[in-house]
Formats: sequence, structure tokens, C-alpha cells
Amino acid sequence: MDLYKALQDLYAEKERLERAIESLEELQRTEHLSPAVRRDNKHRGRKSMSLEEREEVSKRMKRYWATRRTARREQRQPAAKATSKDRRGAPGSE
Repeated sequence: MDLYKALQDLYAEKERLERAIESLEELQRTEHLSPAVRRDNKHRGRKSMSLEEREEVSKRMKRYWATRRTARREQRQPAAKATSKDRRGAPGSE
């Protein structure tokens, strides 16, 4: 193969690659600036729950908060029996 012909082929390939790179960079810039135009991924955001799933979550959270309330009441009961006289003499109450 002729050296001159090889150089011409390489320069032509270089031109094609530069044009391809420029077009890809342009696509990347426009895609970055306007993501609302892209609609290829329709499953973005939160998954909506069915009625049964919402009811299950509701029951689970009611049980959770009920146990929290009872645990808090049990914690408070011994402290509620202390009178104001008892608390006056407690260390750190000054």
C-alpha cells in the first residue's frame, strides 16, 4: 500500500470520527439542558400503592403507634407517682 494513500485514509477516518464526536457531544448538551423532552423512561417516581397495600400499611402503622403509646405510658407511670415534694430535693433541680 502506498504511504500517501494510507495517510489520506487515516485523515478521512479522523474527519469522520471528529464529526461523530461533535454530534454526540451536541446530543449530550441538549439532553442535559432539557431532560423533560426525554420520555423514554415512563416508570420514574414512586410506585403507586393499591387499595389493599394502603390498608395493610395503615393497619401496620396503627399497631406500631399503639405499641409506642403503651410503652410511653408505662415509662411515665413510675415518674407520675413522684410528688412535687420528692422532686424538690432531687439533685440537679437547683
